[in-house]
Amino acid sequence: MSDLSIDSNLEPEISPDDDLGATEIRRFGLDRIRWDHFSAIAALHVLCVFAPMTFSWSALAVTVFLYWFICGLGISMGYHRLLTHRGFETSKAFYYLLATLGTMNYQGGPIRWVGIHRIHHRDSDTEHDPHSPRHGFLWAHILWCLCHDPLGRDVTMAAKDLKKDRVLAWLDRWFWVPQFVLGGILYLLGGWSWVIWGVAVRTVFTYHTTWLVNSASHTWGYKNFQTKDDSKNLWWVALISWGEGWHNNHHAHQRSARHGLRWYELDPTWWTLVLLEKIGLVRRLYAADAPHGPRM
Repeated sequence: MSDLSIDSNLEPEISPDDDLGATEIRRFGLDRIRWDHFSAIAALHVLCVFAPMTFSWSALAVTVFLYWFICGLGISMGYHRLLTHRGFETSKAFYYLLATLGTMNYQGGPIRWVGIHRIHHRDSDTEHDPHSPRHGFLWAHILWCLCHDPLGRDVTMAAKDLKKDRVLAWLDRWFWVPQFVLGGILYLLGGWSWVIWGVAVRTVFTYHTTWLVNSASHTWGYKNFQTKDDSKNLWWVALISWGEGWHNNHHAHQRSARHGLRWYELDPTWWTLVLLEKIGLVRRLYAADAPHGPRM
């Protein structure tokens, strides 16, 4: 299977010398809005209004399962810990499965998502950070993704390694297709109840858990490590985001596929990776050591 391996030992192709744009003041205005993003996010929130009247226990069960399968595997494990930081290795088949699951969260394609996140790490809580609470909590939570990049950057330049992959390039362009296919399958199996809950409710909940990592986990919580940014460990964000809320740990050890480093820092994505390693689906998990000093 060596010919199918994805090498996770390479450093992400981004450096402080990359030309990603000049500084410009952030503001929210009609001339800044990305209407494709705004309309999609708004429509999904509006559809959630119909959640109470379409509720069924089967729809709730489907939603909980899809939240783990699509958010937990697609965003936390796939987009974040594998594609962005290369915290483990896997086969191409599983690599592309995780990338496809990531698109079903409707947060954009893998190349753009990874590019934004790598820039966030390189420039965390500086003027060049795409979503720092230093520019306003609401900006960090949602406004940044409704607007064109205020610095005028081509964020995909921070994911040049992924742009070389034809499958990822296709997923990046047509990222909305898997979500619509999923919606059709859910409609055939469970009607509008499953669509509203399995697509709209699940996606909106995923939006806000992801955004809370950007906003709340750079505002409240504790630090295990002294970093140059405002990243914090926030337990309640970690609980709803499959371990992503241990954000200070992550910023201190970006490549680590394990985010919960103390015994009480629950990290379901890491547990899943350990299980997948035992059955041979992933390998070479990189895990940072637990902190030795007191919390800050």
